[in-house]
Amino acid sequence: MKKIPLHFQILVALIAGTILGIIFNPGEISLEDQTLTVSPVAGGFEVVQKAAEQDPQEYEFTDREQLLKRFPELKSLFNTGDPEKTVSVKVTGRLIHIVDSARKISLTYSRNVDQKKTVTSISAQSGEELEKQYPEWKEDYEKYGTGISQTVMAVSKWLGDLFLRLLKMVTIPLIVTSLITGIASLGNATRFGAMFSRTLLYYFSTSLLAIFTGIFVVNLIRPGIGAELPGGSGSLSSGTDSVGSIFLEMVDRLVPTNIIHSLGEGEFLSIISFSMLTGIFIILVGGKHAKVLTDFFQAGFEVMMRMTMFVISLAPIGVLAFMVYAVSSQGFEIFQTLAWYMVAVFLALLIHAVVILPCLLKFVARRSPVKFARAMSPALMTAFSTASSNGTLPLTMTCVEENAGISNEVSSFVLPLGATINMDGTALYEAVAVMFIAQAYTGIVMPLEQQILVAVTALLASIGAAGIPHAGLVMMAIVLQAVGLPLEAQGVIIAVDRVLDMCRTSVNVWSDSCGCAIIERYR
Repeated sequence: MKKIPLHFQILVALIAGTILGIIFNPGEISLEDQTLTVSPVAGGFEVVQKAAEQDPQEYEFTDREQLLKRFPELKSLFNTGDPEKTVSVKVTGRLIHIVDSARKISLTYSRNVDQKKTVTSISAQSGEELEKQYPEWKEDYEKYGTGISQTVMAVSKWLGDLFLRLLKMVTIPLIVTSLITGIASLGNATRFGAMFSRTLLYYFSTSLLAIFTGIFVVNLIRPGIGAELPGGSGSLSSGTDSVGSIFLEMVDRLVPTNIIHSLGEGEFLSIISFSMLTGIFIILVGGKHAKVLTDFFQAGFEVMMRMTMFVISLAPIGVLAFMVYAVSSQGFEIFQTLAWYMVAVFLALLIHAVVILPCLLKFVARRSPVKFARAMSPALMTAFSTASSNGTLPLTMTCVEENAGISNEVSSFVLPLGATINMDGTALYEAVAVMFIAQAYTGIVMPLEQQILVAVTALLASIGAAGIPHAGLVMMAIVLQAVGLPLEAQGVIIAVDRVLDMCRTSVNVWSDSCGCAIIERYR
């Protein structure tokens, strides 16, 4: 019997995982209304927590940080400074999900404090620790945290994470051996310089195209006008991180002080720069020493590719698990709240993925976009489900070489570099998200000079973004600071970030693959 092609297996896993996720989604659960009374006292704050039919609970905190760690939903009260007198707020909310795994209990919930929504996640190592740190969650945990839906979420998350760990296990040795082998096989430094310059030109151009596409769409739709986010209202200001400082920090990360530490910590910019230099100096040394080292790294690359093929054969299982967890753990109400924001991100990503990049494939690489997309479909679907471009890298390399017919000399150089510094989807997302936050925060469209600053900062931040789930949120903080927006505004976006992360990761991988086709055409 003929084996079912991998891309069909992954597609079936995507569909099955979505259906199972819908079945086991517990839905959002209304939480009991509470009143929190915050009073400044000598040396800190006193908080009285009162819920219906329960005795009031009193807490004392020595500083604001302690208080907000215990009651993160109160952050909006402190945006303009500490309250000078007793303040009472009504707190309502919904429990989005509880995942009770063998290692950790994770809760995600949304709160409305004075009609300002925040989304918060807390975690504890056991039920006893949860009760000790967050006693108000004990009843909800016992009621909602141990059912069949939570068990399915926990098992699927564990299984998906295990598959992602397998992919990450082979990623770094695959990057090192493939980069060194690919550069050393060029034979001379001149050919490396030509390929390097063309690759960087492609990455820079497509990232800028993606950012300006996002800016165009968000100016067209204006999803933030009329929306309310944590952080209240205000005006834009100069941030703490300049574009120059961001660039210098990125350059610093290119030069590792300890390559063993960089390998252990997965610092991809450092790993790639060291591997590229190793390949270049193998060429420069030449002779029998170069041959010994080239053969050594070539042997290592062959072993890693064989190991990678084994891991890739497990992709349908990992994709199924990731989709079950992603769909079953997401609340639906928050998607309605952020509908226009999600539309803006989806539309911008769609334009870049199905218009701009296919045009480059058709007119620059001289390839059929449809055939190339079909060849890359296993990698794109895996990227979508795992939301990790670094984790998908082994499968991307396999699809590019075996399905698309691109030489290992090109793929082994372009793809590892692209998985680290070519983040079209991430750069686009950061630009859209920051401008959405700015519109919601100020009530107006961001001025042109601020939009240019967002574009440049998003480009640099995306270069340094790790190819892991939710890395865009971490890098978004840099862009927010550049235009003086509150970091708390990210709170509500986190609720829909997983879905958007899956989409933008697929665009990242698609752009890297298209880059391979273009560089192959002109090498």
